[in-house]
Amino acid sequence: MERPAWAPRSIDVTVPSVSRMYDYYLGGSHNFEVDREAARRAMEFMPGLPKVMQANRAFMRRAVRFAVAEGVTQFLDIGSGIPTFGNVHEVAQAADPEARVMYVDHDPVAVAHSKVVLEGNDRADILAADLRKPQEILGSDEVGRLIDLNRPVALLLVAILHFVEEADDPYGAVAELREALAPGSMLVLTHATYEGIPLPPERAEGAVDVYRDMRNPLIMRTRDEIARFFEGYDMVEPGLVPMPRWRPDTVPEDEDPYAFSGLAGVGRTA
Repeated sequence: MERPAWAPRSIDVTVPSVSRMYDYYLGGSHNFEVDREAARRAMEFMPGLPKVMQANRAFMRRAVRFAVAEGVTQFLDIGSGIPTFGNVHEVAQAADPEARVMYVDHDPVAVAHSKVVLEGNDRADILAADLRKPQEILGSDEVGRLIDLNRPVALLLVAILHFVEEADDPYGAVAELREALAPGSMLVLTHATYEGIPLPPERAEGAVDVYRDMRNPLIMRTRDEIARFFEGYDMVEPGLVPMPRWRPDTVPEDEDPYAFSGLAGVGRTA
């Protein structure tokens, strides 16, 4: 496979990537044929996957605007992915030009493309790091330069925790991050679940198997399991709900049925 000019030399272009598949679902161009092939296999079982990703992004934008309106203007977006239209820094800085955004991802394409997109923006940056190692994030020079942990921060964990297996202690990582944040901080979260998918579970399981075959298992947690991530936070109304039902801009009933495949919520520390 020919390597595009934008692809870092260090990546294996023959292995599909979750970040690049997400980019493909959203209509982006920073993906390879191996990513598109894997995404198309998943869509054979769940043809509405692009609608799920669009609903995920729409929720994220509403939550960012909500955070700014509530006076939280620092954002730590872990698992930020490959930049597409309507990124966190665009939404936050449109609402408040002084807003600061720290992106974190371990995908080399996501990091490389983010650096290009953020060039010249001294209030936004990207860090190559992994959610499973919170102290590497919190103790980094990049976070230290941009984010004041003594002031409230909106921690974004959008469509990432369902790629963290139990063996890697996702609850411990989320708790460790929470403990480092100032009172008044927020957790903005989305997570995959079988609840709400307009398909029989055994059909949706076929899409889950595609990710398992890539050795990036998609962990479909229950509502109660997802709610555990908000321990130590007070839930913001309307609580943990399908993505289109969290403070919608439009009538949720007009949304594609697949948009309801996943739960979203925002919590705030006292």
